[in-house]
Amino acid sequence: MNDRYPELFVIRHGQTEWNLARRHQGRMDSPLTELGRQQARDMGAVLQRIVGRRTDMNAYCSPQGRALQTAALSLAPLGWPVTEDARLCEVAFGAWEGLTQTEINAAWPALSAMAEDDPISWHFMSPGGEGYLDLERRADAFLADLSGPAVVFTHGILSRVLRARWLGLNEHEMLDLPGGQGIIFHLSPQHGHRTVEK
Repeated sequence: MNDRYPELFVIRHGQTEWNLARRHQGRMDSPLTELGRQQARDMGAVLQRIVGRRTDMNAYCSPQGRALQTAALSLAPLGWPVTEDARLCEVAFGAWEGLTQTEINAAWPALSAMAEDDPISWHFMSPGGEGYLDLERRADAFLADLSGPAVVFTHGILSRVLRARWLGLNEHEMLDLPGGQGIIFHLSPQHGHRTVEK
């Protein structure tokens, strides 16, 4: 935990059709499921309850469709504008995008075998994809540019990297951070890292 960065409410997009099919999305996209849309609406109700009266908050969002759809549904009760920021995009999975884990295992058996030994590094070994340092640089640049408290709509892996950088954790300590959809991760200098659910 540190006091270098402002308070954040970090939100992963709601469930998508490819989440349900267990396909790697990366920079590709698929629409929210009905559950994903409900998760977004529920998070909007939580935001309205905990930050709705504040006037010091800004909202930022990955420009990818699933994040934008989540932001639109979540922010509707608040009527807040949202600023798109490409630094909040999900990790690029390169050749793995659109594929299931079974398909990846069949096409890249040696890389897949490494996942059990080093799960964090494996996420950044996709052919043609981004490495961990790429995401770290993006997260650091985004955090450095923040001028005040913010609500951030992003993706599963980028959310973990962003929260880890805010907290001063390395990539292995990052594995202990909770994940999931339909959850708001609250980062504040006073309380550190907390999860907020409906």
